[in-house]
Amino acid sequence: MSTTEEFRRNSDNFCYRHPDRQSFVLCQRCLRTVCPECRTPAAVGVICPECMAQQRAVATPAQKKAQRRWARSRPVAVVADGRPTATLAIIAITGLAYIIGLIPGVGGLLTNALAFSPLYLVPQFGPIEPWRLFTAALVHSGFFHVGLNMLVLWFLGRNLEPLLGRGRFAVLYLLGALGGSVAVALLAPTTFVVGASGAIFALFGALLVIGRHIGADIRVIAVLIGINFAWPFVVAFITSLGSGSFVTALNNIGVSWQAHLGGLVVGAVVGLIYARTRSTRQRGLQTALLIALTVALIALLVVPAVVYF
Repeated sequence: MSTTEEFRRNSDNFCYRHPDRQSFVLCQRCLRTVCPECRTPAAVGVICPECMAQQRAVATPAQKKAQRRWARSRPVAVVADGRPTATLAIIAITGLAYIIGLIPGVGGLLTNALAFSPLYLVPQFGPIEPWRLFTAALVHSGFFHVGLNMLVLWFLGRNLEPLLGRGRFAVLYLLGALGGSVAVALLAPTTFVVGASGAIFALFGALLVIGRHIGADIRVIAVLIGINFAWPFVVAFITSLGSGSFVTALNNIGVSWQAHLGGLVVGAVVGLIYARTRSTRQRGLQTALLIALTVALIALLVVPAVVYF
């Protein structure tokens, strides 16, 4: 992602110890920006090397002894290595679900158990199964579908996850999946959908907003979002030239533009929340806003049940 001159002049966008490394994570004590190499995980957030040294310097003999005992009894990684662990975990879990789906007699059962349709949220059609709002992101319609989604996830995740941290990145991905399912419920209440497209578009939306907030050049991201979002409509238009019905062609191409839209909007909102509540002092506000967004999305699920059923 290319940057503007304003972005490059703002030292808050880069690690204070490594001025060439962009980051979006602050030390919880001094509030300076730190890159993955300089982060030491704390009970809440991370601590920079200097604050960690000060903390160790003022520790009492009893505290130091307890820390040594804890380290011997349960070794932990003290410094984050900066690898996109959450991204890799999501790819691994999704890939495993796809491989299991290839097993004869099992694949169909797995897809039927995890796929989402708004009908599963309406008591008149059977037991309510709300987990499908999220699990639909684990199953895909074919190799090209899962391969493309995971490839985009890797390219976006390895850049976005170090900026946000693993926890925030995972929350963004899950809320994006939820937003995609909610949009399907609102705009296509009888459709069955599979795939992580809603979550992927949430990453696009968050990267767009965060990039704009820190002064980065977001034109390339905007173009990529436009191309990806417009693609199913272009294909449907070309197809409709022969069939004569654009709506029919759009419904038959097998791409849920509703999930794309929902994920994009939710991702942009989450990105805005992260960008505006970056300070450690605002962590409580950030959590409250994310919870409020989740509640609002769940509340929207009442609309299709009232309007269509």
